[in-house]
Amino acid sequence: MQKYLLGLDAGNTVIKAVIFDLAGRELAHAGEEGHSRMPCPGHVERDLGELWANARRVIRTCLDKAGIAAGDIAAIGCAGHGNGLYALDRDGAPLIGIQSIDTRATGLVEDWLAEGVGDRTQAIARQRPWPAQTPTLLAWLKRFRPDVFKRIGTVFYSKDFVVNRLTGQRVSEVSDMSGAGLLDLAARRYERTLMEAYGLGDCMDLLPPLIESADIAGHVTEAVAAETGLAAGTPVVGGLFDVVASALGSGVSRTGSASIIAGTWSINQVIIDGPDLKGPVFMSSTFDRSRYMAMENSATSAANLEWLVREFFEGDHHADISPFDACCALAAAVEPAADDPLYHPYLYGAQQDGHARAGFYGMAGWHTKGHLIRALLEGVAFGHRQHVETIRKAGATFEEAVLSGGGSRSKLWPQIFADVLGVPVSVAASRETGALGAAIAAGTGVGLFADFTAGAEAMVRTERHYRPNAGLAAHYARRYALYTDIAEAMTPLWRRLAASEKMATGVAA
Repeated sequence: MQKYLLGLDAGNTVIKAVIFDLAGRELAHAGEEGHSRMPCPGHVERDLGELWANARRVIRTCLDKAGIAAGDIAAIGCAGHGNGLYALDRDGAPLIGIQSIDTRATGLVEDWLAEGVGDRTQAIARQRPWPAQTPTLLAWLKRFRPDVFKRIGTVFYSKDFVVNRLTGQRVSEVSDMSGAGLLDLAARRYERTLMEAYGLGDCMDLLPPLIESADIAGHVTEAVAAETGLAAGTPVVGGLFDVVASALGSGVSRTGSASIIAGTWSINQVIIDGPDLKGPVFMSSTFDRSRYMAMENSATSAANLEWLVREFFEGDHHADISPFDACCALAAAVEPAADDPLYHPYLYGAQQDGHARAGFYGMAGWHTKGHLIRALLEGVAFGHRQHVETIRKAGATFEEAVLSGGGSRSKLWPQIFADVLGVPVSVAASRETGALGAAIAAGTGVGLFADFTAGAEAMVRTERHYRPNAGLAAHYARRYALYTDIAEAMTPLWRRLAASEKMATGVAA
């Protein structure tokens, strides 16, 4: 009997390969960091040739480390960041990869807001346009880069590109397509009326065949087997939108369960039985063949700490401790106080406002590095709280949450999340929840598990639990109110700054 599952996780920068046994134990892991390209302000792209080269490398390295026969891998699943836009040309060659932190289409979203486009898309996809959303970017290319647009043959996502290279098949699956606002959510299918609302009625043929997440998309080709060490013919499933994969890989699989992901994006999601709630949320995705994930998301989470460490703290630590751990230690030494600085985590804009910018507020001469780091950690948690409140207002309820993503690795940050959100927070034992969720989908697709819940119960373990500190509830309530008040006051200033930059650079879109 084949004993192992290979999970791949193609994020905005890093691609990882992890081999698990059927109890969720990690045999081997490999990762490779890619490079983002920023050809213009707000444009964030990647080289698809590099992505595939990195994928081949991490698969072979992972297999070598595991020391197992490639034929013992029962199936492969791939997760990847949602939205953005990954396109092949009409001959099937890589064309362009736009990442989900891109903000080039902010102006187009503003135009559509005035035209009522969001009202039409919300009724079908349960989602309104936003700058890095796939149909928004496709419409932007159609309007401003017709030379690129006319060459597009297939539009899909980062993990779909990897699946395509592994199998030769051009397909996508329902979790990514629904998360990008490209499906009639209730019917779980493409809809021409929806595409027409985006001004893309002539683009139906660019959307690939649609399958369920655990359906088999294809099999590893002979050529790829020679390049990676995989066994030719190994089944590859459709895979998952990475936030859904991370939820599943952290043990969130039952209706009413909540997943908080502190990664590049702030992800806040609750499993629901049907596609509709009492009010709108940022996006909804399919979860399995019958349920859905209600989400409130923005590019406002742990990428802020990565930026702070990269720009100000790398090299400023002892060799026996990582700069991230050193930063969290400085923050942990700070006793929370009423006059602590505040931070807005808008390095890549806010959810519906690509003009928003990050900033520290209320700094004084007696504040230290530790105060600034703690302000950043709290500011990210406040951003998550803002999203959680929207989900609750829409009618989704939960009493506790599972935290995953890079932020969960800290011993301090999960406690801040518990205190700010006011609910118990747990952390899964696996650090690679996206790859683990993809592996669970793969195991489900080849019949090793009856469904996602059975797979999660077999493969996921919890490592840590955090309870909210009741003594800090009033403190964080006051700080959260200030956080939102300052954001509201800054909004017109961010827009003036954006207008000034536009005039200075002559950018038209």
